[in-house]
Amino acid sequence: MKHVDEYRDEGAATRLLEAIRRRVTRPWTIMEICGGQTHTLIQAGIDRLLPEAITLVHGPGCPVCVTPVEMIDRAVTLARRPGIVMTSFGDMLRVPGTLGDLFSAKAAGGDVRMVYSPLDALALARRMPDREVVFFAVGFETTAPANAMAVWRAKQEGVRNFTILCSHVLVPPAMEAILSDPDVRVQAFLAAGHVCTVMGYHEYEPIAASHRIPIVVTGFEPVDLLQGIGMAVDALEDGRHGVLNQYRRVVTRAGNVPAQRLLMEVFEVRDRPWRGIGTIPRSGYGLTPAFAGFDAERRFDVTSVHAEESPDCIAGEVLRGRKKPHECAAFGTACTPEHPLGAPMVSAEGACAAYHRYGRRAAEAAT
Repeated sequence: MKHVDEYRDEGAATRLLEAIRRRVTRPWTIMEICGGQTHTLIQAGIDRLLPEAITLVHGPGCPVCVTPVEMIDRAVTLARRPGIVMTSFGDMLRVPGTLGDLFSAKAAGGDVRMVYSPLDALALARRMPDREVVFFAVGFETTAPANAMAVWRAKQEGVRNFTILCSHVLVPPAMEAILSDPDVRVQAFLAAGHVCTVMGYHEYEPIAASHRIPIVVTGFEPVDLLQGIGMAVDALEDGRHGVLNQYRRVVTRAGNVPAQRLLMEVFEVRDRPWRGIGTIPRSGYGLTPAFAGFDAERRFDVTSVHAEESPDCIAGEVLRGRKKPHECAAFGTACTPEHPLGAPMVSAEGACAAYHRYGRRAAEAAT
């Protein structure tokens, strides 16, 4: 625990907060991309301890939250079909679509199983050659290599009863979409350290240069985040832009090159819809023609399943950083973790779930 505890040290955090207070001279708006970072910021109370001049907004960095509702409906449709075993990470099971969620499909008799890795789903396919095993592959670049490896191994081993329902999304195009919004408030980003562990941070350099903003690759513990915020504030106050790396103990500029090669072999970049946001060009992965036989949408013909978001859910506004969760009329009433309207209230990384869990009600947020 030593190497975790040192990034949770209260004394170090206090010194970083004091340095930020001394440095800031004007209002700044900073967006953290990762939902895991959001939870740390709220749980540790960093959002309340920072100077009033610094506004934190929460970006679309929760992979469960940005999985479009039509993909949830396609997963539920597959789960209801005889002969299909639908597998997924646990936090996807309760994400609501218009047809219910995967838990409801399981309750209705579907074979839905929680797994901890796509390789677990592949192992299940090996053990059950008479069943079709589908893995719901969601996430950013962080989880994509493991999903690519599962597909690659299935092809190498000739496992033909394994497919993935692919809903992978990419961070840099999302940043571009946010910064291209005419109502953009964001002046700096905290980039997700685990994504950059895989992809490096060279992809962010053109974005920082084009929009003349600082992007700080940041870890996930309180001291990480305070260091990242301090680095962003220093750059903003100095009028500097570019990519800075707070997470140097893990992240390099080049990233994990072998993992990137695997991604390029198994996946190709495509336009991808984001829940609550809409389609962002070239913002997701799909299987390349060489691996198209492992595409569940293609094999089971569910591309005709379409759906619309609940009009009562403002998840898109939250994910764009335009509004905070407590500004939603349904927050904590019609929308709770037990009865969620949208994915940000379901996911362990969702901003709405973080606000609900750590007591960020509208009355408190106003004080």
